[in-house]
Amino acid sequence: MEDELNRVQLLNEKQVPTSESGYVWDVTDMNRLRRFLCFGSEGGTYYIKDQKLGFENAEALIRLIEEGRGCEVVQEIKTFSQEGRAAKPEPLLFALAICSQCSDAKTKQAAFKAVPEVCGIPTHLFAFIQFKKDLKEGMKCGMWGRALRKAVADWYNGKNGMAVALAVTKCKQRSGWSHKDLLRLSHLKPASEGIAIVTKYITKGWKDVQVAYKDKEVSAETEKLLKYLEAVEKVKHTKDELEVTHLIEEYGLVKEHLLTNHLKSKEVWRALLKEMSISVLLRNLGKLTANSVLEPRGSEVAIVCERLRNEKLLKKSRIHPFHILVALESYKAGHGSRGKRWWHPDEDILEALDASFYKTFKTVEPTGKRILIAVDVSASMTQKVLGSILSASTVAAAMCMVVARTEKDSHIVAFSHEIVPCPVTADMTLPQVLVKMYETPMGTTDCSLPMIWAQKTQTAADVFIVFTDNETFAGNTHPATALREYREKMGIPAKLIVCGMTSSSFTIADPEDRGMLDICGFDTGALDVIRNFTLDLI
Repeated sequence: MEDELNRVQLLNEKQVPTSESGYVWDVTDMNRLRRFLCFGSEGGTYYIKDQKLGFENAEALIRLIEEGRGCEVVQEIKTFSQEGRAAKPEPLLFALAICSQCSDAKTKQAAFKAVPEVCGIPTHLFAFIQFKKDLKEGMKCGMWGRALRKAVADWYNGKNGMAVALAVTKCKQRSGWSHKDLLRLSHLKPASEGIAIVTKYITKGWKDVQVAYKDKEVSAETEKLLKYLEAVEKVKHTKDELEVTHLIEEYGLVKEHLLTNHLKSKEVWRALLKEMSISVLLRNLGKLTANSVLEPRGSEVAIVCERLRNEKLLKKSRIHPFHILVALESYKAGHGSRGKRWWHPDEDILEALDASFYKTFKTVEPTGKRILIAVDVSASMTQKVLGSILSASTVAAAMCMVVARTEKDSHIVAFSHEIVPCPVTADMTLPQVLVKMYETPMGTTDCSLPMIWAQKTQTAADVFIVFTDNETFAGNTHPATALREYREKMGIPAKLIVCGMTSSSFTIADPEDRGMLDICGFDTGALDVIRNFTLDLI
């Protein structure tokens, strides 16, 4: 009885009644802002394809600034950036650009102060500057004033010389801007000798740096910086394979420092492989095999397999099972997405990827919520997912496994025109889960069934996650209505996520109900959106 009262109290605290005697999660402007920061839309839909950002996407943000809450907005932007909550960086940078160009002085000041924290890498800084340029006309304001000049100068001066050198040599220009442009427009006054060297290198070139420091006594730190810049320059002007590999190994040069011709060399790729991050490695397995860098039973294959099976490394790199599954299926295909590069998949690497897939479940943090996953098992689930090489049924099966292995209180059901429990246990493999799904009778798709079933069986769920190939619902009850009835009858403020994995646009979710979310397609960003939504962070 006490539990029941607690549930009803929770329902009333988090939701508001509607005219139809149901309950919805109230959508405040701050909620709309959080949605926007996470996935670029204030509505209840996450599209895996990039949406063009404009004022119409950020109306709640502008209202909050007008209400005098601009500093809160900037704090939210910083929080989403620091905690890695955003599925894509662009909405954060766009929102920060709006805050930095608004008429409220305190908001502008807070926004400019946040630039070095939110724009962690040059790519983000360049994108932020370009968003400011795009907004200039619509917001009827200037751009390169004292505040922006100081923010850009602080971005460079807030790092040590070596950190700036690493950043500017890896990413020289993006979004129509270069470091030379930003240094010129910001009138930067270097805060240290290291920054002075890097700025001279960017604006005047390596020869001027050489001349300035030719006979000058310098500290060990400055000596290291000069040697690094010398290596970056040397590698641009050499065709000698041995020298390139030596510079990579000695100075930690990466792919972005090299010329296109260097990347035709097996030895160069072998040198890069030694310090390659696991996420970059996953993206380049096909290329490395096609270029014969990874040869059957070779030492490089052994290194790759050891890394893929290293649980500590997988956890440190925040590799999700979905990342491995995409890499595995891409590698197994034996060719790139456009079919220009072909390779014969190495059996040892395939085995290591398969082992890695199961190891990465240990790296997933549980949400602690009661989750009910419902998987559409209609025949069309064999279609490829938007934004992925995987089929809709494979993505759904993998996500069932994630929940079964990480959440203590979860239920998995399969449905089409009817619904049945789909017992997925923590020890099942992906092929076994797919077999279980295929055993369910197929028919038309009714996305309201999971909520109706849960209500009939008195199954407690905080979050319903429905995986379907499209938005179809064939029953008499709309999924949004079924969810509201479930909330009312069960006294649980339940949420609903519908993943229409092959659909580019649909609207099952009520945009005025914060407890409903649509996902069109499925990519790595969708993982963040689902987690944030489940934990009530957006």
